[in-house]
Amino acid sequence: MSRSISRLPCIILASAILAVAPAAWAQPAPVPVEVAEVRPTDVPFTLQGIGSVQAFNTVTVHAQVDGVLQQIRFTEGQAVRAGDVLAQIDPRPYQAALDQAVAKLAQDQAQLRNAQLNLQRYADLARSDFASRQQLDAQQAMVAQLQAQLQGDQAAIDNARTQLGYTTLTSPIDGVTGIRLVDQGNLLRATDAAGIVVITQIRPISVIFTLPAESLAEIRQAMAAGPLQVTVAERQSARPLGEGTLLLVNNQIDPATGQLRLKATLPNEDGALWPGQFVNGRLLLRVEHGVPTLPSAAIQRGPDGYWVYVVRPDQTVAAQPVRVRRFGDGIAVLEDGLAAGTTVVTSGQYRLAPGARIAIARVPSGAAGGSQAGASS
Repeated sequence: MSRSISRLPCIILASAILAVAPAAWAQPAPVPVEVAEVRPTDVPFTLQGIGSVQAFNTVTVHAQVDGVLQQIRFTEGQAVRAGDVLAQIDPRPYQAALDQAVAKLAQDQAQLRNAQLNLQRYADLARSDFASRQQLDAQQAMVAQLQAQLQGDQAAIDNARTQLGYTTLTSPIDGVTGIRLVDQGNLLRATDAAGIVVITQIRPISVIFTLPAESLAEIRQAMAAGPLQVTVAERQSARPLGEGTLLLVNNQIDPATGQLRLKATLPNEDGALWPGQFVNGRLLLRVEHGVPTLPSAAIQRGPDGYWVYVVRPDQTVAAQPVRVRRFGDGIAVLEDGLAAGTTVVTSGQYRLAPGARIAIARVPSGAAGGSQAGASS
């Protein structure tokens, strides 16, 4: 009897624990998550490829005549304009050749005047039969010969003046000078291969980038509707460096890589782009208006395709299949599966299961992307 009475408190305590435990086990703590809503957004449809910057024009300044380089009139890295003097070759031999050609012209002009006077005399004598026809014809031939000689003299003067002009080297384009390739005092020859300096035009500037050949049809269709915008960004940080216009699609596909080469032109007023720089080129084909979007972090991939956790009104979640048109720039463009305004989980999915209760930690501002969001194919 006493042993039964002593066990009674233990039995009561065990019964109390069993009565309380199921209630505690049935109410697990909510899982903290982040959420976002499906929003209709204007999404640019872009194609992105890697490329490099190329000078709009590149010119190697060569000597066109032989001579001693007397002066260098530029500094390395200097911005120059078309027509700026870069260097001076010793002009004295070419000035002497010009003076000689001018003197020869004056000599032949004097001879022509004398021949014309003699021709007039022979013509007057021939009318009175005091000069033979043969003498008159010979004098006419002499006048014609001297007239032709004057034309040759003028051509020699033009050539000598051109050669003299070549002794002053000027910039043919607006651009930036590179490293000087020859020093003052050297003997230059027109056959030298190296040149004096390389000038590159960087305003405007060109960017050549590649895209898969499969995109050719879409690109040509978009080009038919008007000029296409190209945005150029750094390879590593994706920081935008400039915007321009697509100039052309190369006339052949590279058979080794299956890639298209495209060339864009950018104003580059701030000089952010430099020849030889590696960049990313993004080609804007069109803007799709009012398409449903989500942060790409909300999309999960399973054996049957893409799905998301949808938040129910009672703060529990359910798995919902979705069809994604494409991803890009942190957003997913939906084909169908969710209505606008539907709330989905964007962070913390690994701790969830269908029917789990959640606690919303925060709603990121603009989680579904704004009107400037972009998406690539």
